[in-house]
Amino acid sequence: MNRIDLKDRIAIVTGAAQGIGLAIAERLAKSGATVSLWDRDANLLEKAAPHFPAIGNHDLKTIDVTDASAVAAGARAVAEKFRRIDILVSNAGIAGPNHTLWEYPLEEWHRVMDVNLFGTLHCCRAVVPFMLRFGYGRIVNVASIAGKEGNPNASAYSAAKAGVIALTKSLGKETAQSNIAVNCITPAAARTGIFNQMSREHIDYMLGKIPRGRFVEVDEIAAMVAWLVSEENSFTTGAVFDLSGGRATY
Repeated sequence: MNRIDLKDRIAIVTGAAQGIGLAIAERLAKSGATVSLWDRDANLLEKAAPHFPAIGNHDLKTIDVTDASAVAAGARAVAEKFRRIDILVSNAGIAGPNHTLWEYPLEEWHRVMDVNLFGTLHCCRAVVPFMLRFGYGRIVNVASIAGKEGNPNASAYSAAKAGVIALTKSLGKETAQSNIAVNCITPAAARTGIFNQMSREHIDYMLGKIPRGRFVEVDEIAAMVAWLVSEENSFTTGAVFDLSGGRATY
């Protein structure tokens, strides 16, 4: 593993109790960062704690990113405890069920948007003021290749992730002169617990679209994120980084 220098950096990772979020949190910690792991599932967070040998130097917070007040309070608590916030990885997300658009239950559509798009909004909105105060910040929002191409029978997820891409581009421009880099990643599917929300047909569809012929590994995603949140990423902002195994052509 190439070690990215994140020594003394303070990071928040949402959806950090399992899957992609846990892999990212581990990679940042191994690179020297102090990580605040956020997840709405307290039991899963406790199970994640052993992955961090010096958990006293880290932080566990049970937070639902759809609750703007809870997110704001969590950001304040991290800033007060560690004196600043340098890094945000907004990863928390859900797939939602698979339906055609005209059959998609409206309550499920709203739930997918609330977590994936509004959750990202809440986190960025809460954290950026602290980054502005200290004149430094790195944000990575986890979108999806579905946000670029639109997956059939996943219109809510695709639309939410497209919104994350646009939000990232807008915020990246707004903070470009403040030494705050805001980028997003658009991975193809990774074999995590989110697959439990999808139909077998949809999983097969996604795999069939990847030229490499396999799903992305969570450690591959974490490796890209580790560089994006480092000080070395000093110029690029408002950009989209693909981890699509050759699926994306733009």
